[in-house]
Amino acid sequence: MNAEEVKVRKRKILLLATEACAYPGADSVGQSHLEFPTDTYIIKVRSPVLFPEDFYMRAFEKGVDAIVVMSCGHECPYKGAYDKLAARISKVYAIMKEKGMDTRRLKLCAICTVCIKAFLKEVKTMRETLDEIEAAEGEG
Repeated sequence: MNAEEVKVRKRKILLLATEACAYPGADSVGQSHLEFPTDTYIIKVRSPVLFPEDFYMRAFEKGVDAIVVMSCGHECPYKGAYDKLAARISKVYAIMKEKGMDTRRLKLCAICTVCIKAFLKEVKTMRETLDEIEAAEGEG
């Protein structure tokens, strides 16, 4: 086997973390000297409701394996943003189903500024979900 045959594709889990809640939660993980996998990429966003449905689909098309949208939940400083975000994610799920994609690759959750355990749990859970999806795809 040459080096190219041995090359294994690294997973990519994208976290959209709100600057008001989830991103400070992620920062708290670092300040606590805790770690999360290197296949996890965090983007600090003002509000994930700003991202249209096609953003998610393009991310998947470009090789992102999973997306976790970490929002402020109903504590969002932007009135009505969380409900609009939940509706948008529902639309993305419908598009994913149309394309035969496993909707578990996209998750919406609420993470607060000090939610270290919740942040780490969401990353771990998504990695486990990807393991399950990949195992099922390997069987089929």
